[in-house]
Amino acid sequence: MPGPYARPMGMLVKLVLGVALTAAAGPAVAAPRDLPERSQAIRIAAQQRVAQNLPVKEIERRVIPTMGDATYLGFLYDPATNIYTLKFLRNGSVIWVDVDGRTGRIVRRSGR
Repeated sequence: MPGPYARPMGMLVKLVLGVALTAAAGPAVAAPRDLPERSQAIRIAAQQRVAQNLPVKEIERRVIPTMGDATYLGFLYDPATNIYTLKFLRNGSVIWVDVDGRTGRIVRRSGR
């Protein structure tokens, strides 16, 4: 007949093993602050495979030098239109440059 601690020890071992296995598997979801960047990167990669878009680094390489002394702040991507919108700042004004993701051609520019 098992001693008085047999059942609680068995449950404790199962609990410890369960926690260890869960920790080893890693987090089930990314931290909330990582989700927007990660999901955008996944969408961009998928769109590049399907629509044969240029890599964003290539688009940046083509557009940034045309912006003179403006500071490059980053980009947004719209998978519905395959448009990359690059954001710049010059003298306190925001400049948006829309670029066709397939050709790398600037299709619209707003701001100064």
